[in-house]
Amino acid sequence: MDAEQPNSSEPQVPSRGVERPALDRESLQQPDFLSATGISQLEIVDSTGSTNADLVRAVSVEPKKWGDLAVLTAEHQTAARGRLDRHWEAPERSAVSVSIVLRPVTSQGMPVPTQSYSWLSLLAAVALREALQETAGVTAEIKWPNDVLVKGRKIAGILAQMTPLGDGSVPAVVLGVGLNVSLAEDELPVPTATSLAVEGATTTDRTALLKSYLSRFARLYRSFCNSEGDPSAGLAGGASLHKRVESAMVTLGREVRAHLPGDLELVGHASRLDEHGSLLVVDHGGREHVITAGDVVHLRATESGYA
Repeated sequence: MDAEQPNSSEPQVPSRGVERPALDRESLQQPDFLSATGISQLEIVDSTGSTNADLVRAVSVEPKKWGDLAVLTAEHQTAARGRLDRHWEAPERSAVSVSIVLRPVTSQGMPVPTQSYSWLSLLAAVALREALQETAGVTAEIKWPNDVLVKGRKIAGILAQMTPLGDGSVPAVVLGVGLNVSLAEDELPVPTATSLAVEGATTTDRTALLKSYLSRFARLYRSFCNSEGDPSAGLAGGASLHKRVESAMVTLGREVRAHLPGDLELVGHASRLDEHGSLLVVDHGGREHVITAGDVVHLRATESGYA
């Protein structure tokens, strides 16, 4: 899963000799690391179209082979897909592209209610934000519903896909994250994108970044599952997922334009998140709308109609 960005008609710019080492397979597949995180398996491939597509297909064909917290990561993706079927391709070894199979159950083995699955991409955003701060010294924010920004520019995208199973069992979720790591300014697909290299991160070591993200995600995810997917419950000994997301979400308090399914559009004030992680937007007539899906654009004052 690459950091989702619109297609660019410009060809990829060569890396011009920038060193982009391979992932450290031994470190990532170390038994102590997998045991500590609860990762059931971790596969690394050199190249693929999309790690998310691969796992969706694999879980559908061999569901018993891919358990909870099974991980697939790729050195290079050639046909990654984000929200709204947007595609783009980053230079080889310039990004972290990783997807995880999730089968949410409590510590007692009880299934987590599927209505809480809408929080999983936001949980990933929180985990990635923590990893970037603590491992790379970069402060990031969350843009609803599933983007991670640095100084208003997109550094990572997240995509969650539910995979209903034909045997009637609880569906799995495949959760993909794409993080721009070593792309130079002129390698970025659009002016609104950025990378850790551009932002002056203290490290662009993809192995360290991936391990940091996976460790934090696994810890938060297990706590979330044990609270039966309750976003208002304390998470991993700290604030609730709801509070963590709202405190880091740059969308809240902004004037936004929401592009909704069915070619509908809504302009208003993004006020808060509800218990399902949906965005509540108050239009200029004072009516509150619940946005469960769609593309959100942050507006400047002159665009909102108030200036």
